[in-house]
Amino acid sequence: MQHGYSLDKDDYRRRLARIEGQVRGLQRMIDDDTYCIDVLTQVASVTKALQGVALGLLDQHIAHCVVSAAGRSEEEGTAKVAEAVRAVERMLRT
Repeated sequence: MQHGYSLDKDDYRRRLARIEGQVRGLQRMIDDDTYCIDVLTQVASVTKALQGVALGLLDQHIAHCVVSAAGRSEEEGTAKVAEAVRAVERMLRT
C-alpha cells in the first residue's frame, strides 16, 4: 500500500533532519547553561516545525487515504474520516 506522503518522502526527511538538528541544538543549549527564555524560544520553534510536519501529513492523509476510502464505500470513507478526527484530537491535546 502506498501512503499519501510517499511522493514527498524526501521533503519530509529533510524537514525532520532539520528538526533533529534543532533538537541537538537544544541539548547543547542545556549543556551550555543557556538562558532559560532562549531555550524556551527554541523549544517553541521545534514544536512549530513538528506541527508543520504533522499538518502536512494530515493534509495528505485526507487528500489521499480518506478520499480513496470514500471512493470505495461510504463505510470505509466514514471510518477514515473518524480516524483523521482522532488524529487531530491527539494533535490538539499536545
